[in-house]
Amino acid sequence: MTVKVVTDSTSDLPADLVRNLDIAVVPLNVHFGTQVFKDGVDMSAEEFFDRLPGEADLPTTSQPSVGDFVAAYRGLRDAGDGIVSIHISAKMSGTCNSATQARSEVDPVGPIEIIDTLQASMGVGLVAVQAATAARQGATLSEVAAVARDASERCRVFAGLDTLEYLVKGGRIGRARGMMGNLLRIRPMIIVRNGEAQELGKERTRARVVARLRSTVEEFAPIDEMCVLHSTTPDEADALASRVSGLLPGGKAPLVTRFGPVIGTHVGPGALGIGLLRA
Repeated sequence: MTVKVVTDSTSDLPADLVRNLDIAVVPLNVHFGTQVFKDGVDMSAEEFFDRLPGEADLPTTSQPSVGDFVAAYRGLRDAGDGIVSIHISAKMSGTCNSATQARSEVDPVGPIEIIDTLQASMGVGLVAVQAATAARQGATLSEVAAVARDASERCRVFAGLDTLEYLVKGGRIGRARGMMGNLLRIRPMIIVRNGEAQELGKERTRARVVARLRSTVEEFAPIDEMCVLHSTTPDEADALASRVSGLLPGGKAPLVTRFGPVIGTHVGPGALGIGLLRA
């Protein structure tokens, strides 16, 4: 039996990677008015971004319930030697709190370690991948948790946005508030630091955004793992991945994936980002 890894849908992990590494994903919720959709279950990223431009009011998001986590944990109780549950920053979401409350209800079925990555999107996803890989290799519960904590410290996520409108209205702007002036004339860039979205820079053109993403990746070298994220520009993401692939060891190519509905609610269309693990 192996340790089981649980994460939440803000990890933006591709479905094939989740399946191959046997990661359990607890979905957050996306609200379009009175309609509620489970992220990645009832609504895909494609469906979300297709619908978003036609909405008069921006969607909102909410954390999984305690019951959602209880169900996930109990569903795994006979399948492994404990659970490592890896989640979005508690400063951005109440997801970790729901997980912690759920743990107290299911502790008799086995130990559960909850990890606040202080990250979002593939910052969470990359940590979950490292932990699940260690679990498949036979690591113990404490070893898998240690891998997750180490990866959380080495992880960086940053992005260029077309606007701060979505972060502002979603209440997830953190210390990037200083960028709110001149919203119509800049392309804001953010980075997750200390569990919050903070300012990375301001650029005037899309080309300068891409250049800044590339230069920021270089600042964090050497790098073990990397992914490129986009909300609505797959060709641009593929091109960026090609340009930064030389920074990965052993000829590896960056994973290219998409912001999901919950993270997409806050970054909006046109977002382009990078998640990485420093060596």
